[in-house]
Amino acid sequence: MAKWGEGDPRWIVEERADATNVNNWHWTERDATNWSSEKLKELLMGLQVESEEGMCEITEVSKAEGEASINNRKGKLIFFYEWNLMATWTGTSKSGIKYKGNIEVPNLSDENDMDDLDISVSLCKDEPETTLLSLMRREGADKVRSALASYVDFLKTEFTQGMILPTANGVTNQQNAQAQVKSNKTQISSSTAAAPPPPRTGVKIPTCKFSLKDTFLTSPDELYRVFLNQDMLQAFTRSSAVVEPGKGGKFRLLDGHVNGEFQELVPDQKIVMKWRFNSWPCEHYATVTLTFTDKANETELKIECRGVPESEEERTRDGWQRYYCHAIKQTFGYGARLC
Repeated sequence: MAKWGEGDPRWIVEERADATNVNNWHWTERDATNWSSEKLKELLMGLQVESEEGMCEITEVSKAEGEASINNRKGKLIFFYEWNLMATWTGTSKSGIKYKGNIEVPNLSDENDMDDLDISVSLCKDEPETTLLSLMRREGADKVRSALASYVDFLKTEFTQGMILPTANGVTNQQNAQAQVKSNKTQISSSTAAAPPPPRTGVKIPTCKFSLKDTFLTSPDELYRVFLNQDMLQAFTRSSAVVEPGKGGKFRLLDGHVNGEFQELVPDQKIVMKWRFNSWPCEHYATVTLTFTDKANETELKIECRGVPESEEERTRDGWQRYYCHAIKQTFGYGARLC
């Protein structure tokens, strides 16, 4: 047994590898079943859709049966996964009436394209008819499909770290393996990836730093809480979020497209975190410092980002302005002038 991600049982995997596997000639296999089960639950739990009819949310993943593994043969990664998933969703109409239903995905597999997934959405027995069912079948199914595509993306990036060993001349075949992944039958499309991602591992990349300032019509303690409260994070990002609000706690936002770890928390004053887009090179994080300053009836937020890949500066800057600052103002009514 080998631990990948020390201290977190979800990252414990079974791996067969040969330390003398020069040129990746031998067969290496990694069992991704336990990791996949937890990852699927993490990505699906809390998914929300909302419209004029009301709001719906996935509240439980009741079944995640299947298996997943990755094989490395001569520097090429081969992925196998097959899952049968069931989840429970709850809905609340604008008039306050609550409903409950089920979601079933019987054929998440490396043999099926993401567009070919069967996503069945239904109401529980004896539940009255509601327009929320149509909302879940339309927008809810799209959110589920996107979350499952993220799972496959994570499987092919995060989980494969270390499976491509150095060749005899000291150079890895990781880029060749990534090309093999892209040619695999299951194709992943991401609305947030406008350009090819930077090299994955083993390459020193140029980085940059930048800072932003914004003013919010609220107190420092309220604005500070927005970044640590899971319900508030899900509200302003309008997507699933997983947050462990403490030093060393991990977070995952925007359906898994952003993740990181809290390094320092000074209540109502400062948050320091490791932060990354999932398309960045594996294990590369920027350091983001948020400073909250009381300005009478307003709070000034200073955002300092260090270690951002140069090619990602514009995207990262725009992401913080659009998906954090502007979204927080629109959701909680903290609107004020952008400095």
